[in-house]
Amino acid sequence: MNDITLSVAPMMDWTDRHCRVFHRTMSRRARLYTEMVTTGAVIHGPRERLLGFDDAEHPVAVQLGGSDPAELAQAARICADFGYDEINLNVGCPSDRVQNGRFGACLMQEPALVGECVAAMKGAVSLPVTVKCRIGVDDQDTEEALNRLTDAVVAAGCDELTVHARKAWLQGLSPKENRDIPPLDYGRVYRLKQARPSLPVAINGGIRTMAEVHEHLKHVDGVMLGRVAYQEPEILLSVDRELYGEEPPVADAFEAVEVYEPYVAARLAEGQRLHTMTRHMLGLFTSRPGARAYRRHLATEAIKPGAGLETLREAVAHVSRATARLENVA
Repeated sequence: MNDITLSVAPMMDWTDRHCRVFHRTMSRRARLYTEMVTTGAVIHGPRERLLGFDDAEHPVAVQLGGSDPAELAQAARICADFGYDEINLNVGCPSDRVQNGRFGACLMQEPALVGECVAAMKGAVSLPVTVKCRIGVDDQDTEEALNRLTDAVVAAGCDELTVHARKAWLQGLSPKENRDIPPLDYGRVYRLKQARPSLPVAINGGIRTMAEVHEHLKHVDGVMLGRVAYQEPEILLSVDRELYGEEPPVADAFEAVEVYEPYVAARLAEGQRLHTMTRHMLGLFTSRPGARAYRRHLATEAIKPGAGLETLREAVAHVSRATARLENVA
């Protein structure tokens, strides 16, 4: 694992392969994650559709949901064969569907089982095996709960622990509310790192600026960005320069769109709809002149049958023209 990791969180319905290729145009270094995919889907489902990805996405990790060690080992082997760089176990998702499948955040209550799962995956693949969890669930004491989980996964050989610095409430809160209502406790994650200096620890939850990223990196080894990376993807343009001392792959958001266009064209040629790719770009140009017209154009035109690259270019032109008008006035 890198000494510093900056990653984009696995987000259901958001971080699909189109989103990841788009994010990669703005940062070579950010680690990207798939949406969570269950072991049953990996073992029995349409693997290419679920797991296929573009070579441009590396470094890219797959997040698995499951609680059966043997099934997780089998799924990990399948994912390794697909060429992923890391296998991550979801111990943080609080949705009812996940709870009914006995995985996600409810596994915070079964640390020994989580350890067995990690050990099985470590025994099955040579890739890093990591865990993403919460600081606790429901009425758990977060000091004890996170320590017990950490002890179990470290003993099993976990390569990195990413902690969403909130509890998850399994009853009474929706998944969306679980991302906002339980208070953030960054200090709990810092204390975990202090107690286990040899364990790579990354922090997640409510982080929205690069200034905040730098502050967290004084205490932990990595930062995982969630919604901000999706809703304001231009933040990724700062990652390579500020954290790794390298120039980003593109100069600005306009160039990111140009670099993404060949990928979009290739998918259109395969018969995919423009909207499946441009829906991940609606947050681009946030706060710039013309951004609202850009979003409106993509939202209304990209969904139409036959929409192609010209639709995307017309949307970007709203921002280009508004920017030019301002520069002329200045």
